[in-house]
Amino acid sequence: MAAAAACGDKGRPLSHSSSYQFLPPTMSELRVVLLGNSWSQRSSVGNFILGQTVFNTEEEPDRCLRERGQVKGKEMILINTPDLLHPDISEDKLTEHVKTCERLSDPGPHVFLLVLQSEDFTEEHKLKLCRVLQLFSDQSFEHSLILISTPREESPGFIESYMEHPPLNDMIRMCIYRYLKQGNFELPELLTRLGQTAKENNGEHISCDVSEDEDAGLFMTTKCEDMKPALLREF
Repeated sequence: MAAAAACGDKGRPLSHSSSYQFLPPTMSELRVVLLGNSWSQRSSVGNFILGQTVFNTEEEPDRCLRERGQVKGKEMILINTPDLLHPDISEDKLTEHVKTCERLSDPGPHVFLLVLQSEDFTEEHKLKLCRVLQLFSDQSFEHSLILISTPREESPGFIESYMEHPPLNDMIRMCIYRYLKQGNFELPELLTRLGQTAKENNGEHISCDVSEDEDAGLFMTTKCEDMKPALLREF
């Protein structure tokens, strides 16, 4: 599968060695929630990680799905989500799906893998995604890794131009520049970056704190917007 071209520290390419260990010995499993603006892309990535077709890329259900498998001797648990970025999804429905994700990833997810189609990722998508992550926890951005999918019609200079796409660029900043660009890659790159994200959080999972407040949607959207200036100053 075409997946991501990843870079390690200081831009060095990650090793393709078959002897790599993507999780420390103290972690027996990795729980990952798949989010993004394309069900087929999320499902393809999930199938790629597990090495088998567990998600139907053609039919999108209106519920969260959990699949699991053994990857490099570790238990990999994937929770795939319906279209949580749809403009018409209600706050109640959004909260319901997040609670389901919390239950399926009990005691909590280690990593959020954000599979984003750059040409379709709008400002509205960004705000909705921020709200989803904040509904999980205030720490969700620190546990997030972005996978930028290849556009349907890739053109020269795309790699440079996507960084100038404000909604996507904002998400990259908010996720502390944890991202991969889709291209010709092998599974070790993605597993290594997932493992790195978990290690950077000391192997700890998110403790979900879904709000019951009627004004949660407004609060989360405002908080997402408030984060951006601070991150821009930091970087």
